Amino acid sequence: MHSIDLNADLGEHPGTERDEQIMPFITSCNIACGGHIGDRNSVRDTIQLAKQYGVSVGAHPSYPDKENFGRQKMDISPKRLKESLEKQVFLVAEICTEEQINLHHVKPHGALYNVAARDEEISKLILEVIKTTCPSAAWMGLASSISESVAKKANFPFIAEGFADRQYEPDGSLRSRTTAGAVLAEESILNQVEELVLHKRTATDMGWIEMQIQSICLHGDTDGAITLAKKIRKRLESKGVQIATI
Repeated sequence: MHSIDLNADLGEHPGTERDEQIMPFITSCNIACGGHIGDRNSVRDTIQLAKQYGVSVGAHPSYPDKENFGRQKMDISPKRLKESLEKQVFLVAEICTEEQINLHHVKPHGALYNVAARDEEISKLILEVIKTTCPSAAWMGLASSISESVAKKANFPFIAEGFADRQYEPDGSLRSRTTAGAVLAEESILNQVEELVLHKRTATDMGWIEMQIQSICLHGDTDGAITLAKKIRKRLESKGVQIATI
């Protein structure tokens, strides 16, 4: 039987009901922890929701860049970046301990995620951060990327991720959000999820590429994310796919 984890980036809309509405349909979440948005209160609120719904908790650190929501590459020294990421991840780890729930994984956000997917030094830095702050947690990152290669060389647990709502380039990277067609519409999302999970491939402008994934991400800020999460789960379960955390 096919099995897949469904994850969403949460804690990015403090004070709204969005996270609670999406929780019933996912099996893991990635919680913003102060780099692009979020603070101690929003992290705790999201962890408590995850605990209530039996959803695995991940930290979602980013470049320390609230102005651009962590979605632009930042000119920052490795030392300063490492210090910021450690602070962000430790915040989630600390509150997880207080709430008596395990920190399951760490997934970088936005530009940091994409840079790490093709930059060995940044990937090694992220691995050091995870080992320092939460060594029992896994690293979630782009499937078939430099990040996955760095983790495997270090014998570190890596969760290979695919995206429901993003267009892929022929090299397996994600199309830049600044480019038209980067974020998919509903029917394309449902079709891409089915291809990724059941056929281990996805369509690009140059044809199909193979992709071995363990988790599917739906961005919590995608238009209609709550309805999409419900439809994605329903579509996969109708195909006999088991929805479960890694």
